[in-house]
Amino acid sequence: MTNVIIEVDGLVKRYGKFTAVNGIHFKVREGEVFGLLGPNGAGKTTTMEMIEGLRRPDEGKAVVAGFDTKKDLKKVKEIIGVQLQSTSLFDLLHVDEIIRMYASFYPSAVPIEPLLDDMILRDKMNERVKNLSGGQKQRLAIALALVNDPKVVFLDEPTTGLDPQARRTLWNIVLRLKERGKTVVLSTHYMEEAHVLCDRICLMDKGQIVALDTPEQLVRSLQSDSAIEFRLPEREDEARKQEVLTLVQSLPDVKQVDQRKDTFVLYTDHLQNALTALIQQTAEQNIRISDLQTRTATLEDVFIQMTGRSLREE
Repeated sequence: MTNVIIEVDGLVKRYGKFTAVNGIHFKVREGEVFGLLGPNGAGKTTTMEMIEGLRRPDEGKAVVAGFDTKKDLKKVKEIIGVQLQSTSLFDLLHVDEIIRMYASFYPSAVPIEPLLDDMILRDKMNERVKNLSGGQKQRLAIALALVNDPKVVFLDEPTTGLDPQARRTLWNIVLRLKERGKTVVLSTHYMEEAHVLCDRICLMDKGQIVALDTPEQLVRSLQSDSAIEFRLPEREDEARKQEVLTLVQSLPDVKQVDQRKDTFVLYTDHLQNALTALIQQTAEQNIRISDLQTRTATLEDVFIQMTGRSLREE
């Protein structure tokens, strides 16, 4: 059985009357990519900071590789690497200078040149930090997190604000870390990123865990393979929306319906039958629908089903 390397037991963090993290429990296995997935404000960063020892919990504890973050913080810092959501770098230093400076903070460090190669920064080693692109700065931040050869790497929304190509480059870096046996704790609000990278995903909302499982099992929990999504005109009144809701709930092979304002999502295992019935019956009832699309069910659908709101909501 795979060893547990992180154990989170009843972590709570309050700011005045606001509870950012509310009594969460989970375990992270050695060598896995463990994802914290949720919208902004879900408590992902606060959770990570308590595990890293950067923020003291009001209740509960976190243990990393056998070390309690309250009692053995120095030991914890020796075995973790952290890429913060917003990393302040020394703009006027060269890339190799800042990496060597960070390496000097530890009793031992990995060789610099291979690390630059891993982060695709070898050709930028003599470049000033201020001249790097957003993706290059994020790769540099990850390099700094890896300079002490940590057992556990924390990546806090590492691809936020990056273009698709830079995001994919970082995905490949994370997957290579996993191949080398590193344990990675990754926070994100991108469902595709979580699905591609994570062995298990902890869905968070409003400081609590709403689900924890593999991406495949989370999607399977919907008990539907496909989704049909459409919108009504914005001017439709609530009575009309209720009429449409009643109609689509009665369609053949539709197992579940989610409605959010003017948007309806129908879940089904028999896409063609459900889609044909939808088009036919809305036409017969003179119901105008727009933005009709079909797709496979996603983690976004799981989150909406469990919380009633989107991962993309602020």
